[in-house]
Amino acid sequence: MTTQDNATIELKGVRKSFGSVDVIHDLDLKVEGGEFIVFVGPSGCGKSTLLRMIAGLEEVTDGDILIAGWDVTDLDPSKRGIAMVFQSYALYPHMSVRENLAFGLEIARTPAAEIRKQVDLAADILKIGPLLERRPGQLSGGQRQRVAIGRAIVRKPQVFLFDEPLSNLDAELRVSMRVEIARLHRELGNTMIYVTHDQTEAMTLADRIVVLRDGKIEQVGTPREVYENPANLFVAGFIGSPRMNIVDGVCVAANRVSIAGTEIELDRPMPAAPKEAIKLGIRPEHWSVGERRENSLPAQVEFAEYLGSTRYLHCKLDNGDIVTAEQRDGRDARPGDSLWLSCDQRALKFFSMSGETRC
Repeated sequence: MTTQDNATIELKGVRKSFGSVDVIHDLDLKVEGGEFIVFVGPSGCGKSTLLRMIAGLEEVTDGDILIAGWDVTDLDPSKRGIAMVFQSYALYPHMSVRENLAFGLEIARTPAAEIRKQVDLAADILKIGPLLERRPGQLSGGQRQRVAIGRAIVRKPQVFLFDEPLSNLDAELRVSMRVEIARLHRELGNTMIYVTHDQTEAMTLADRIVVLRDGKIEQVGTPREVYENPANLFVAGFIGSPRMNIVDGVCVAANRVSIAGTEIELDRPMPAAPKEAIKLGIRPEHWSVGERRENSLPAQVEFAEYLGSTRYLHCKLDNGDIVTAEQRDGRDARPGDSLWLSCDQRALKFFSMSGETRC
């Protein structure tokens, strides 16, 4: 299939209210043509509402939505050059796969020859050619989702919108469908916006991630940027599985901090004043587990999580805080074992008590 014209999407001061309740707050965002953008955030953060506003399925209370430079804020969904793939497959059970793919084109009075061409092309891209004469009830969940995506492809949209399309699939199918969607983006080159609560989907699929909370954007960046340099405590705690460890500390001196009663010397000055309380963030993979050494913290294993190539130790510090450390050696740590944790200070993040990133 030939690549579609890449369409930019711009949201300018977009707001959505239900009665007196604002669910999207004066939001600005620009999606470049051909980008794969993922909206991620906790339930109720407004990510699906925002997607539906772009699609034209929800009215915009204030602000403007532009697609390919055209103001589509009040335009009918069918005229926006978009195609949407929902969580539910919404296939017609009495129709064959071929008929499901063709139905929208038939309603639009597309010539029969063009319909056959587009259906065959979509079936080839999604590798569902052998399924064209089957009905949805004869397909697996992954096959039905491919058909739902194919129904969007035949419309030749400029923009694809995905609303949690894999949430009904089991873990193995989600992995294979992520690969399929990534391949689809490479082949078609369309602008795509994808809504999910699954961090793995966000991290593996996105060119850029938009982290949302309470109808506001907390951070926009590449997967690496939001993982390694979170804008605040919310992003630090939300992005990553296991999440970033957040521990309380007190600045003792320019390059000394007290954590759980143990003073640690840092390799750089702290962005805090003496005696100021501060929060420190460290990813599980940036802990070193071993014997006591300089600048290490005593801890006790509460739970050991063996995942084959990776083992996570959930450890209690002397002040009762629980932190998660990735163990990379071959030793088997068990609940009750005492050990020492040292952190890679290059990856250490500092946050104010209010949650903003210091450095």
